[in-house]
Amino acid sequence: MSESNVATRPWASIELQPGDVRELSQSDREALIVSAIPVDGHWVILSRYRDNIWQLVGQTNNVPDNMSNLDFNRVPPEFLAVMKSIFYRYLRRGRAGQKRPAANTLRNLFENLLPFLRYLAALKLGNFGTVTPMICAHYVAECREVRQVRRNRGQALSPAALERRFTSVEALYELSQYTLDPIPRHPWPDTSARKLAGRGSVISKEGKTPLMPDEAFCTLFERANEQVQSGKRLLDLRDALDRVSVERKEQVTRTVQDHKVRLLTALGWEGGLETFNQAIKDLRTASYIILASTSGCRNHELANVKSGAHHRTEDDEGTVFHWLRSKSEKTDTGVHDWMIPELAVRALRLMERWVEPYQAMIVAEISERRQLNPRDPQIAKAQKHQHALFLGVAATKGNQVRTLSGVAWNTCLKEFAKRCGLDWDLASHQFRRKFANYAAHSQFGDLRYLREHFAHWSMDMTLGYAMDQDWGQHLDIELYEDIQSELEDIKSEVVNTWLGSTPLAGGYGRSFKRWRRDPTNLAIFKNHASMVTSIAESTAIRSNGHAWCTADDDRCVGNTMERTRCGDCNNAVIGSAHAGIYQRLYSNLKGLLDCNDIGDGGRQRVMRDLDRCRDVLMQLGYDPEMFIE
Repeated sequence: MSESNVATRPWASIELQPGDVRELSQSDREALIVSAIPVDGHWVILSRYRDNIWQLVGQTNNVPDNMSNLDFNRVPPEFLAVMKSIFYRYLRRGRAGQKRPAANTLRNLFENLLPFLRYLAALKLGNFGTVTPMICAHYVAECREVRQVRRNRGQALSPAALERRFTSVEALYELSQYTLDPIPRHPWPDTSARKLAGRGSVISKEGKTPLMPDEAFCTLFERANEQVQSGKRLLDLRDALDRVSVERKEQVTRTVQDHKVRLLTALGWEGGLETFNQAIKDLRTASYIILASTSGCRNHELANVKSGAHHRTEDDEGTVFHWLRSKSEKTDTGVHDWMIPELAVRALRLMERWVEPYQAMIVAEISERRQLNPRDPQIAKAQKHQHALFLGVAATKGNQVRTLSGVAWNTCLKEFAKRCGLDWDLASHQFRRKFANYAAHSQFGDLRYLREHFAHWSMDMTLGYAMDQDWGQHLDIELYEDIQSELEDIKSEVVNTWLGSTPLAGGYGRSFKRWRRDPTNLAIFKNHASMVTSIAESTAIRSNGHAWCTADDDRCVGNTMERTRCGDCNNAVIGSAHAGIYQRLYSNLKGLLDCNDIGDGGRQRVMRDLDRCRDVLMQLGYDPEMFIE
């Protein structure tokens, strides 16, 4: 590396560079530093203005190198100069009223502008001064005609994708005003990118992460759990194979592999070396699934997990809480803590052992690079991954070890799901929503899976954090907001069923049906959706398994000890989904009448509960005697 790439001034001085390039000579402009990185205390320049590929800094560890730059070679030549000045301005100053953009924001704008630039070049327009609202209107029409060629092949661009394209043109208009070639007028003076994309003024749920079906999730989780439970044995076998590699390092590869196969067979492994290597990779995927499912972490937050990330606290009652610490790039908070169950702690411990050889490879790489060039920027890049847990080897880059990218994770997850016999299109970002949905169901009261862990998430967490202010000061507030959003969706779905044509039982259910039959009550809402939202927001609703309870608290014995009480309770709503429960209760109670040792008090209790169950079933339109054998 040449000496010109080593920054002799401190970074604070580099930050004093001008915010745009309009007043600079060509030589001064070309010499501007775009990005630099500290390598063992020395700033090393990655990119200057004159370069056609600008390397960005600050990307999350799960972003591959080829997605961490701006490649101006992809820009039509006639717009190259002005686009460099626009992105330099954006990098240094941001947009009006906004903070300076993160690396992924820069890249997203760049990618979403390329179609517009190519459109202008196809029209033989050589500068932004010729761009008019009419030209932009034709671009909008052309985008609506675009058909996808990869995922969702043949389909039109989604409203969200259209909005990203149109929003980028609005940003281009604003940023071009700080160049020598500004766009003269707003691209669509009388409307907005959102409206042009067909999304209107209402925030659409289109593009929301799909909710993984329970069946698919449980299959994945159970298979992952099996892998984690057998993880110690797999890693013991791997260590034994590694010793073979060390002892026979002077022998040819085929001979070493033959010895490994014989050792695996002797130790009880069936399937050969290739199957074993796949099992080791699957152990990494399984650990990821466990952690993603039980923490609510995003992919990049798990990518930032390092060895030693686990911590435990204990409250005054002796309840132990396990925590996972990582860094989030989503918000300005940075370091966050996520509650995890003991199963996730096991997965963490396994990964800390799993990753040791790969972390050692990074240490060796750093040492080798220092010997060759102590100012090599790859040293600093390697150090970012040195202690990470979820590492992988890139065979195409000389067996370089780095944190797995989001794209690589999605490939691993899809292959794992396929081996589980699932046809669900699995992706890493789906686990966070599934976590939020399960936590919301736990708070709602009808969660059937990982109940104890998710119940902790429904507690007032300030109590749990009080005993450890240092560890507990970092909360993933957005995750709690996601859980609340899922809970609101669940409540809305329940209210929507109440407003249907099916009968309801329970005191509140009967009252609700009478209320709905009065047209004057319905007239206060402008439409069905607003009625559902209003009722859901104003009613305390939770499930107790055999009814929906609308009481302000859950201290009623009808929620636990005396469940048949809900049939006449003014806070209970019972729907057809609960009919099977009351039918089984009715059948079991009928059987108790044949018992001779329950006494008169017991018989009266059984008769009372039978009457309650019978009334509920008949209100729901079922004959309670129909299914009695």
